[in-house]
Amino acid sequence: MDAPLHAEPLDVPAELALVAIDMEKYSQIPEAKMAAARCDVDDIVATVLAECQLPDPQELPGGYKDSGDGAILLFPPSVLARLVDPLLGRLDAALVRYERQRLASSPVLRLRASVHVGPLSLPDHRGDAINDTTRLLDSQANRQALSAAKDSGGFLAAALSEIVYQRTVHAGRTQDLGPHHFLEAVARVGDKPGFEQPCRIHVPGLTGPAVRPYVTDAASPAAAPSSTAQPSDASVTPVSGSGGTFQFHGQVSDATIANSIDTLRIDRRQR
Repeated sequence: MDAPLHAEPLDVPAELALVAIDMEKYSQIPEAKMAAARCDVDDIVATVLAECQLPDPQELPGGYKDSGDGAILLFPPSVLARLVDPLLGRLDAALVRYERQRLASSPVLRLRASVHVGPLSLPDHRGDAINDTTRLLDSQANRQALSAAKDSGGFLAAALSEIVYQRTVHAGRTQDLGPHHFLEAVARVGDKPGFEQPCRIHVPGLTGPAVRPYVTDAASPAAAPSSTAQPSDASVTPVSGSGGTFQFHGQVSDATIANSIDTLRIDRRQR
């Protein structure tokens, strides 16, 4: 049997999938109700993970990192697609159900989430992957997308790193979500001026174009081709008199060629 390789300081750590969640306005909840609200969020997340047949992050050493008003959950990278679909949609649905049953004295629960994948050492959580995950979570685009969720009766907005989007949605591994459910944007964080990364914003129940008006860092939409085709090769040879000779060597689709044509001769000879 081959002996296991000895880990060197410059070795790349194993890749992990990361999901971060954060409660909106947690600091505004009365202190006496903070613990109960956080417990409700933990119960909702645990229930949804089980529904999606996802492993319990707390079974992985260092797989659960509490952040006070949220948490960072670590998963094997093989389940990455399920962290996008169905997890995000079911998490929003669970928050909707909670709202319908919520006591008037309990705070509203709205969440921001982010999904990323990358190398990360455990159990110390050292690596860019966890930093990028939290910055995607805190990005201006993700915060603004939560306003779109509010206006549509939803309770969740999520930011996916570009690599997550490419490996899951673009690769066709999400059954109920397609590219039109995502908005291409740039993730920026106000107090992290050196951070700027492409991302995809998702609000369950909305398409990307529906979220666009809310997000100032949305990528510019691709310019649509002009609806009026121009002649690919046309020449006009003026002659004496009021008319002229028009020679078109390509398809012409313009509605009007000239104000008036007195005499029209079509030359059907093959060149």
